[in-house]
Amino acid sequence: MRLQVVLRYLGLILLLDAAFLFLSFLVALLYYDSSSIPLLFSSFIAFLLGIFPLIFVPKTIQVNNHEGIMIVVFGWVLTCLLGSLPYVLWGSPFTLTNAWFESVSGFTTTGASIITNIEALPKGLLFWRSATHFIGGIGIIMFVLAFLPMISNNKLIIFNSEMSAVAKSNFQNSVKEALRILVLVYLGLTLLETVMLWVCGMSFYDALLHAFGTIATGGFSTKNESIASFHSLSIEVVIMVFMIFSGIHFGLLYGTLLGKKPNIFKSEIVRYYVLSMFIGIAVISIVNHGKEYPDWGSSIRYASFQVLSLGTTTGFATTDTGHWMPFTKLILIFFSIQCAGAGSTSGGIKVDRILIFFKSIIKQIKLLQHPKAVVKIQINKVILMEDVAQSAVLFIVLYLTIIFFSTLFITAFGTDILTAFSGTVAAIGNVGPGFGQVSSMANYGGLPSAVKWILSADMLLGRIEVYGFLSLFMIKSWR
Repeated sequence: MRLQVVLRYLGLILLLDAAFLFLSFLVALLYYDSSSIPLLFSSFIAFLLGIFPLIFVPKTIQVNNHEGIMIVVFGWVLTCLLGSLPYVLWGSPFTLTNAWFESVSGFTTTGASIITNIEALPKGLLFWRSATHFIGGIGIIMFVLAFLPMISNNKLIIFNSEMSAVAKSNFQNSVKEALRILVLVYLGLTLLETVMLWVCGMSFYDALLHAFGTIATGGFSTKNESIASFHSLSIEVVIMVFMIFSGIHFGLLYGTLLGKKPNIFKSEIVRYYVLSMFIGIAVISIVNHGKEYPDWGSSIRYASFQVLSLGTTTGFATTDTGHWMPFTKLILIFFSIQCAGAGSTSGGIKVDRILIFFKSIIKQIKLLQHPKAVVKIQINKVILMEDVAQSAVLFIVLYLTIIFFSTLFITAFGTDILTAFSGTVAAIGNVGPGFGQVSSMANYGGLPSAVKWILSADMLLGRIEVYGFLSLFMIKSWR
């Protein structure tokens, strides 16, 4: 493996960070706030670190698979590390641990925060905080690939290292075309939601930053009480609609818009995604009616937003779910584990793998009944290869295993089981809020520093979809 090749591509990623840091600096100047110096200094450092490899390392004709994995994994880690610099330079409440946690949470679009008084932060720093969602939502690697005129084979290798197999299944396109679709849909949805939130009464600043949080399924808000601060049904409806869109494979959204196949109306996965959300909303609305909320309108309103928010890993909130009954909390935890579709900005296991898992169980039952039968798993009337189904099931097992051990380690630091388990689920699923000490109207600031580092690792594991990150610890097998 050639370290200089990895460094060259990492330099390109840091230049993108530098550009957004400088944009955040301009926002700070516009509002005359005190975050301008930390942001400008951070932008300068990112630019220097990014430009040196481009000057001293020649262009590379070929990138191999090992280098592709290293570029993706270290690209995420280095970006998060650099992203914490403005927080550290700003000062309290951002210790080194808190700054790292906030940066990782932003770039992985988790939306978990250590900040108690968000509204006290300057607008430039808040813009950078939400910009980390915008960069991380589609993936900083994808942004670089989309705008970089590199050799197509290099794009293919890095694209394959960044995107999971289930996400690529609905892209009937070349890598270049798939990247173009991702960026067009991502930017289009962000622009459209910004305009609609602005029309509904948000300031343009708030509308843009909440669009960043919605389309990236991140959840960072500019308000202490998240979306509940606006007391607006129209704003909630707009955000719910765009949360649903953001949880669907972008290739399917693009195909639907152009009237092509595959599209959302022909997708079995989208049907399961929508149906599961509908059932979750219906059950929670019925259970909460008369107990948490006196009328059906309020019960449906709050159930809908919270299910869609956690089920798409967005993490916005309009009520404190920490007071809900254990039954409804467990339903929300299920959606925090399942989450939305592959090829979207959502985290979690993904509905694609859950559907494959259910069909694998049905297949096994049929084989027990008819041992000599040939039973195939089909998704959208296409037969899945045996290794694809096996990979999906193994991923789920590995994912749940990591949740178990992370929960175990966190409880060793004195954290209660509900906070440890739900916090781990929220971190690895890039969801944001959990329950207990980290419920929807609370934050992660009161957790021990060691727990924050464990949860930060979980966020990165979830964002890179586990295998890429774990492969770093098996370098000997690359030879």
